Amino acid sequence: MKRPDERAFVRLPALAEQATTLEKCVFCPKLCRSACPVSNAEPRETLTPWGKMSMAYFMARGDVPLEKDFAATAWACTGCKACAKTCEHDNDVAGTLHKTRAELFTRGYAPEGANEVAAGFREHQASYAARTAAHQKANAKTALVVGCAYGEAETADAVAAAEALLGEPVTAISQCCGRPLRSAGDEKAFQENAAAFVRNIAPYTRVVVVDAGCAETLMRHYPVPVGGELLLQVAHRQLARLRPLPGAFELGLRFHDPCSLGRGLGVYEAPRDVLTQLAGLAPGEFMYARDRAACSGGGALLPVTMPEVAARIAETRVKEHEAEGGGTIVTACGSSLRMFRKAGAKAVDLVTLLRRSTDEPLP
Repeated sequence: MKRPDERAFVRLPALAEQATTLEKCVFCPKLCRSACPVSNAEPRETLTPWGKMSMAYFMARGDVPLEKDFAATAWACTGCKACAKTCEHDNDVAGTLHKTRAELFTRGYAPEGANEVAAGFREHQASYAARTAAHQKANAKTALVVGCAYGEAETADAVAAAEALLGEPVTAISQCCGRPLRSAGDEKAFQENAAAFVRNIAPYTRVVVVDAGCAETLMRHYPVPVGGELLLQVAHRQLARLRPLPGAFELGLRFHDPCSLGRGLGVYEAPRDVLTQLAGLAPGEFMYARDRAACSGGGALLPVTMPEVAARIAETRVKEHEAEGGGTIVTACGSSLRMFRKAGAKAVDLVTLLRRSTDEPLP
């Protein structure tokens, strides 16, 4: 039986598939509001998960007009999935907002930053290809997906660590997985890039991924998930071979769970086990860790669409780190690494520590 006020999704009909998910949020008393890094950094009701999902619902039904100010709320999300962890219904807010982005993007209501990312993707692709050009191996059977969020130093670290752990040459794939396109809302371009990426890696017998965001994209968001593994997991299988790092204890390592690695892929123990082996003791923890870990602010184009809010999120994480005693933040995500460093923290990616551990031939 229909409710008296039940109306069709006349403006954004593709969201009809998410009707139940949207309604659960719209009629909820905002029980997940404290979990959202965006609304915690910018305390506005419209930026809470409830507000963002309500706006998507209202736009879809035609309760409010399709305007850029209303549409912008769909991009006020890092995709961290923290809200789902506090939701009794495990509501997929991030996935629904990504679909909302795609609907709004095709209609011309995306924020300027998102449009610029989509329009500049070819240039972005060329820049990433140039960064990986020195790491191509014609005879390699393993494709290494480093991730475009990493700089040249981490890219070189990833290649060296992968070759040491695998005992064979690897080639760094020069194509971006397309995550920026998906985050921008350009679903058509994302799907086209995904098809090209799959063709690009087809000749290789193994795919190893470094960046957690890339891994989540390939394994969770591609039309046909890519069967690969994380370099972190390769290292985890060889814990006993990893050489402890001199002086690592003095660094005061604290691990930050990347959202894509933890809530996205369900990987929590492997990075901690690897760090324990490298440092000789378990790494420090943030106040909120594992599946309750707080986002760095670097996901889903938030640094582009809401740069000041993204910066405040990262600054809050750094303050929490300092309150726990400071030291060095270790992550396994290029976007998080960038956000922490911009916020003034001493931060390192796990792949760099793996490189240091494997600089000499492993036993």
